Amino acid sequence: MNKTFLLLALAAAASTSMKAETADTLSLQEVVVTGTRSTTDLRHLPMTVTVLDRPTLTADHQPSLLPTVMREVPGLFVTSRSMMGYGVSGGGSGAISMRGISSGTPESGAGQIMILIDGHPHYQGLFGHTIADSYHTLMAERVEVLRSPASVLYGSNAMGGVLNIVTRKPATNSVETCVTVGAGSYGTVQTEAANQLHIGRFSSTVAAQYNRTDNHRPSMGFEQFGGYAKLGYDIGDHWNAWADIDLNRFSASYPGSTTAQLLDADQWITRGIASVAVANDYKRSNGSLSLYYTFGNHKINDGHAPNAAPKVNYFRSEDALMGVTWYQSAQLFEGNRTTVGFDYQHIYGRAWNQVMATGNDLPDMVNERENEVAGYVDFRQELTSWLTIDAGVRLDHHSQAGTEWVPQGGIVVRPIGNGELKATVSKGFRNPTIREMYLFGTKNADLKAERLMNYELAWSHRTSVGIQYGVNVYYIKGSNVIMNMPVGTGRRFLNSGDIENYGCELSAKYAVSPHFDLKANASYLHMKNKVIAAPEGMAYIGAHYHQGKWMASLGLQRIQNLYTAVGNKEEKESVWLLNASANYAATRLLSLWVRGENLLAQRYEINQGYPMPRATFMGGVSLNF
Repeated sequence: MNKTFLLLALAAAASTSMKAETADTLSLQEVVVTGTRSTTDLRHLPMTVTVLDRPTLTADHQPSLLPTVMREVPGLFVTSRSMMGYGVSGGGSGAISMRGISSGTPESGAGQIMILIDGHPHYQGLFGHTIADSYHTLMAERVEVLRSPASVLYGSNAMGGVLNIVTRKPATNSVETCVTVGAGSYGTVQTEAANQLHIGRFSSTVAAQYNRTDNHRPSMGFEQFGGYAKLGYDIGDHWNAWADIDLNRFSASYPGSTTAQLLDADQWITRGIASVAVANDYKRSNGSLSLYYTFGNHKINDGHAPNAAPKVNYFRSEDALMGVTWYQSAQLFEGNRTTVGFDYQHIYGRAWNQVMATGNDLPDMVNERENEVAGYVDFRQELTSWLTIDAGVRLDHHSQAGTEWVPQGGIVVRPIGNGELKATVSKGFRNPTIREMYLFGTKNADLKAERLMNYELAWSHRTSVGIQYGVNVYYIKGSNVIMNMPVGTGRRFLNSGDIENYGCELSAKYAVSPHFDLKANASYLHMKNKVIAAPEGMAYIGAHYHQGKWMASLGLQRIQNLYTAVGNKEEKESVWLLNASANYAATRLLSLWVRGENLLAQRYEINQGYPMPRATFMGGVSLNF
């Protein structure tokens, strides 16, 4: 068994579906906001976007969004080290990779993949990477994944693509409450409670969760508290306003790698994001003005070797990302949609040491602020019923790295009713972080932005017999990549790296019957310069059954040639992962569920020196009223 089996299965599914009779009308019109800011039919966008709805996100009762996203999106990979908890700092995981472009690398620790919450950037202001333990299923209505540069709309850090978490909004005139409690392997507990209501013009969502686990290695405990609240009000028929806040507090311990054990390696992390927005929606125009504030506070003991002296200081840091974003989209004439927008960000990061014995703070290692201001325009025109063109440009200025022009263009051809051929050329970039410019011995205040160009061709098709499939090929060329390089007797961050990647991605879905459906996806990646946490091949086949009170799913995933070390001591892993879940609605209010992961009990590592757990199980109950 190897990756060829699943790749051939997907190719066969695509070939079969091409022979099927096409429908005259679209059976399911998916609309997205990522890639355009305003709600748009996915068929008219030249970018490749995968949409995961709430039933998909909640089917396996995962407290985190990322395991489901990794399974459902071809070419996307998330690093992990344990059953629950990604952590940060040494031994941390949760880096997101798409097409060999990563949200966090051992070389720089910065982010080339953007996480958005309702279109607002969410990343650590000092180090520039995402915090994987912040992205909870409880807050999400859906997740939209754009698998190519989105820097025209979202600026720096959207260099390799974006994951946009669209938060929940209750159905009209409804009150719903859900409580979920589960327990399983290695003392793992997961709990969640959420209430949603929509009465008249007012709506709200309030949710909280508590998770903890001992994990599968000693001194690897994880505990997390999370809460989310969103209030909305419809001002009139065309205007609405909302405010929300998401808070997350977790503590994590790690024992070091199997070859370099650590004692007392502990982390205490607080992260949050708050936003307020007002939006308008008219027949020919819509837009939004929003303010957001992302913040965090970190306290870290990096631990010590068994025979070494304990640390005397905690590493402390705090950061913030304050932003204002405005856009307005209008139909200037028939078949047109023009969007103009403005973004401003103030980025703050501070780091210092704190004496463990006394709690006294030592002088700051860094205390810096950066600003970024940008304007953009995106023009989309439907020339005929079968042809759409799109072009956009962004002018972005960073207070340290300077000015960046970001172009993007694409075309969509619809030769048949439910099929689209898309071609795009897009630029992505990432400005250097405060850590890279000012912190530790590797700092370099003269760093410039990383840049890449992405060229992509994609075909998607929905048939009258319930089959949907898509295939795309891409080529990525990048330069100025910030690398931690040896200089003299020390090391320094330099714009010395480059990127040259190409590959293909496939996906297919087949509704076999009203009660049974199949899905599959696969990806191949070739990298001129190998990077950690970017598998050369990935494939997934899943089956989902639902009838009466029962719902069950089974999924098999192949990870091929995952690099855990590069350079002179290159190492890579390949593994088959089998997961399953089942849900039984015992009554109208009560459901029972169970989930099993790595059921083949495979031995493998994603982070080098951090073996993953073998077969694990969770089970619990859900109340809905």
